[in-house]
Amino acid sequence: MEKKRKRNKPMFIIGIIMIVLGVGVLSFYGYRKISRELYLRKLLKENINFEIPSLDIKVPVLEGTGTKQLQVSAGHFEGTGALGKGNYCICGHNSTIYAEIFNDLDQIQIGDEMHLVDIDEKRTRYIYIVTEYRTVEPSETWVLKDFGDDRLTVISCTDDGKQRQVVVGMLNE
Repeated sequence: MEKKRKRNKPMFIIGIIMIVLGVGVLSFYGYRKISRELYLRKLLKENINFEIPSLDIKVPVLEGTGTKQLQVSAGHFEGTGALGKGNYCICGHNSTIYAEIFNDLDQIQIGDEMHLVDIDEKRTRYIYIVTEYRTVEPSETWVLKDFGDDRLTVISCTDDGKQRQVVVGMLNE
């Protein structure tokens, strides 16, 4: 009987170690998830928000399209329109590695609504109606130009990353 206990003791210790490691790993990932969610909520309060209700997308829009902005949000192309004026262009990742902001963008339909919500006191909401969905080459930057109307242009990579999805919505006045 004593011999059997000696053989089981290492297995018992290994089991305890595995449980402690499992709890540690779960705690680490839980903390990361919670801290990311809190940071996202903070960004949503402090920045313009972009929403596509039909796809359950709601993300902050930060100024600029650098790595720092696109890791956590959508980014506004500098030099393009303003809220409700001109061609307001934003982009975001379609990726499982980075922020998964626009992974479902290819599911958008003509006629869907896209919203930009300002951070002013009234939380002014600009509603755009999707009029166009197309795929372009990365070099086709003409989609960022001012077309003389009030539109929202949303850009993201295709699933394979080789091309860009472009969604255009016209301001609903």
